[in-house]
Amino acid sequence: MNHKVYLAVDLGAESGRVMAGVWNGRKLRLEEVHRFPNGAVALGETIRWDVLRLWAEIQNGLTLAGKKFGKQIVSVGCDTWGVDFVLLNKQDELLGQPYHYRDVRTRGALGRAFRRVPRAEIFAQTGLQFMELNSLYQLLAWQEHSPAILDTADTLLFMPDFFHWAMCGAKRAEFTIASTSQCVHPLKRDWALPLLKKFGLPTHFLPEMVPPGTPLGKFRQSLAERTGLAGVNVIAPPSHDTAAAVASVPTANTGRANWAYISSGTWSLMGVEVKKAVLSPRALELDMTNEGGIDGTYRLLKNIMGLWLVQQCKRSFDAAGEKYDYAQLAALAGKAKPFRSTLNLNDPRFVNPPDMSKAIQEFCRETKQPTPKTPGELIRCCYESLALKYRETLGSLEELAGESIEAVHIVGGGSQSESLNQLVADACQRPVLAGPVEATAMGNLLTQVRVDSELGSLAEMREVIRNSIVVKTYEPAVGNEQ
Repeated sequence: MNHKVYLAVDLGAESGRVMAGVWNGRKLRLEEVHRFPNGAVALGETIRWDVLRLWAEIQNGLTLAGKKFGKQIVSVGCDTWGVDFVLLNKQDELLGQPYHYRDVRTRGALGRAFRRVPRAEIFAQTGLQFMELNSLYQLLAWQEHSPAILDTADTLLFMPDFFHWAMCGAKRAEFTIASTSQCVHPLKRDWALPLLKKFGLPTHFLPEMVPPGTPLGKFRQSLAERTGLAGVNVIAPPSHDTAAAVASVPTANTGRANWAYISSGTWSLMGVEVKKAVLSPRALELDMTNEGGIDGTYRLLKNIMGLWLVQQCKRSFDAAGEKYDYAQLAALAGKAKPFRSTLNLNDPRFVNPPDMSKAIQEFCRETKQPTPKTPGELIRCCYESLALKYRETLGSLEELAGESIEAVHIVGGGSQSESLNQLVADACQRPVLAGPVEATAMGNLLTQVRVDSELGSLAEMREVIRNSIVVKTYEPAVGNEQ
């Protein structure tokens, strides 16, 4: 049988890959075509993204996919992390190397912004959680140190939009990725122009916004020749990786908010799927966020510092000559004494410390808790801090959504962490359903399948997920709640 093939370019903070989705009309089988590293690049006193190298790797992946699948390939779409962007001038030249969201130039940006426009007014216009890394504060940083760059810019493209432009020449802002910027009105589903003008920010470079599932065009002729992929369509999927991941949650309860999700990776995004953005004073008080989803839905969620803690601890251990893989670290954590110390995950010292282990130890000493010393103790501290934060967030989500949450779906790479999954089930006293691991790629790919008229709704997409993977359930241990 000549199956159809769709390609997902999926870029995360640590790595990127080109994934093929082989569709047989009922199930989607994933195949990794090309994987490559990603990460911050130090440049002077700043940190940036090397988008040209990423584009070179994407082209390598597309070429490999062409050699393997040829004319079976129907379309390609890109998804990435949120908030970061590229600026192009009128000649389509890059204006500087794009900044990384952890760059220090936005430190203190919230206080400076609130002195110009009240916090409540920003929330009413955007519905977004307040984080210094949001695109709004990145633009304000440009305004402070390089206003001429903003004046010269002709087009702002978020990361997936930039790679779509590189593929086909379309300059569009896909809604789900734009919604992470704190520059979009959550009810009008378009740019929050009055707010941006109140900040004195130029808006001439903001492109037309389009919903997920929008066809953008065919490959540039030059790209088709380089990759051997003539006639391939470029589709804007849910281009924010979390939006794509949530689209692939294997729930049978689409349309209800009685289940929560955790998109677990470098960040943990915990939320519920709602039909309308929640802009109440209580949502503002709880610092919740409303980001765009597929089919007009919103993701009412909390951005939580996720497995970044564990990733950076591992980096500290590696630098000290203690080499462990993640499975070994999880095993060591399982042997460590439980609930000795917990972290405030909102503490800015954990955003990008030189040594995460030392930052955790410093926090514990300052808060007069036992100081974790061994790798197992440090990782256990990270896991337990995450599980308790999830429990706190679960209560906030139930309050705002007005429904009792019956189960928690964990999707993405973090769903492979069995010890963390069980801690979450115990802390939240809810069943945890883990999988799919490749949630982002599957949400991206199934949107393309749907555009190709193979599927009719978000519920049908999720039915395909249930047909295509095995979901593992973790039941809460009675009496283990903390």
